Amino acid sequence: MDDKYRIGIDAGGTKVAYGLFDSCGALLARAQHDTDPSADGPAFSNALIQTIQTLLAQNNLPLHSLAGIGVSMPSFILYGEGRILMTSAIPGIKDFPMRAYLSERLPVPIVLDNDANAAAMAEHRRGAGRGTRHMIYMVVGTGLGCGIIIDGKVFQGSYGWAGECGHMLATPGTGILCGCENAGCYMAYTSGKFLPDRVKQRLDAGVHSILPGETDGRVLLDAHNRGDALAAEILDEMAHYLAICVFNVYQMLNINTYVFGGGLVKLGGALFGRMRGEFDRINHIPMPVHFLMAELKQDAGIIGAAEFVK
Repeated sequence: MDDKYRIGIDAGGTKVAYGLFDSCGALLARAQHDTDPSADGPAFSNALIQTIQTLLAQNNLPLHSLAGIGVSMPSFILYGEGRILMTSAIPGIKDFPMRAYLSERLPVPIVLDNDANAAAMAEHRRGAGRGTRHMIYMVVGTGLGCGIIIDGKVFQGSYGWAGECGHMLATPGTGILCGCENAGCYMAYTSGKFLPDRVKQRLDAGVHSILPGETDGRVLLDAHNRGDALAAEILDEMAHYLAICVFNVYQMLNINTYVFGGGLVKLGGALFGRMRGEFDRINHIPMPVHFLMAELKQDAGIIGAAEFVK
């Protein structure tokens, strides 16, 4: 196995990224396409299969040259069975045996796990978390979730979806309804997916702002830098709920190193400076808690997924 290639796939709510790695872990080639949020399990998997076959053909590699394929998904995954129970960002992928479906069509070892677990493994082995015994990787982007590293290993829990902090409830029954089928989870307050909804609610209520209804992180930051009051309010709200989420994880697990990744890290101090201040305000135990930014950027997911194969 050690002299073969590996493919790592990082499927998120907005894009699916692919990396072809050699036996030493060097990234040889990439591919990427947009996520189809309306896809069901078979349609989504067929797109993966087609892209894998194209990536191999472009690099003159047969399928049997692969030691395996690692697939990370933004999903609740029954790890032992390789079954996706729910995917809030892609609601059509539900109760689907993805590993079996892929294995029947691509007869190589396939490992299926959560996207935050993949990024956590990558950052712990090769990124900002190097040298730590315990670490939390928290993805703040289209969604919100975390991967938990305990004693150098990914902690998966009883069924396989430990770390779904984004679907812990902040305001049960109140707030925006998430794809997890609950209203008021942390993801609804802190993620890019629901950012347009939160802005539209204020605009529809008559709040004046330069923000458009279809706001993303880049637009939010630009409006904030131009002094827009609503942008500052939204960032305050995101930081507040994100800090509470991190604080609750810290209280539960007593892990003191947090590595933040995902698309919204581009908000920089406008979000994470606020979050640090809010966390310090509610944390009354004088022991160090380290907040770090991910080092592997967009490659964390594909690196971690390829590491799964090992």
